Amino acid sequence: MSSDRQPVEDPGAAPAAPPRFGAFLLAQLGAHAAARFGERVGELGLAPPDVGLLRMIAMDPGRSQRSLAADLGVVPSRVVALIDNLEQKGFVERRRSTEDRRHHELYVSEEGGRALERVREAAAAHEDDLFAALDPEDRVRLTALLGRIADQQGLTPGVHPGYRNLPKRTGRR
Repeated sequence: MSSDRQPVEDPGAAPAAPPRFGAFLLAQLGAHAAARFGERVGELGLAPPDVGLLRMIAMDPGRSQRSLAADLGVVPSRVVALIDNLEQKGFVERRRSTEDRRHHELYVSEEGGRALERVREAAAAHEDDLFAALDPEDRVRLTALLGRIADQQGLTPGVHPGYRNLPKRTGRR
């Protein structure tokens, strides 16, 4: 007797429960990915929050510290401390607003632009390493699924929610 027969599904049977532990796997992979990314950009003299700020300023040159704080969901004084750090490293320039001299506009400096290029290279290598187990179609599908989840959860696109929990830096101001 052959055992090639496939079991017949019972149309009256209850649907199978969705698999569990997906949230744990996301948390596990997220922590792993964040730690590895932190190591990679750390070799460039940056921390992940620095990278996010540089990217946001590069995408909208001349934006104010206040608008950056609003997008990050933090108080403006938090952004001042974060920008101070990037300015000290020579990656960001504050310029007085021509419209309102009480405000500063933010720009990525030439050195900051070079740092961002190195970050892009590190980020591409990081993503390739992290997704090495997936073929290109799987990567596209996973990214789309994760985007749907982030959207459903009300996350701000391109902004890591961890900015709200950053420890206060000591230093100027």
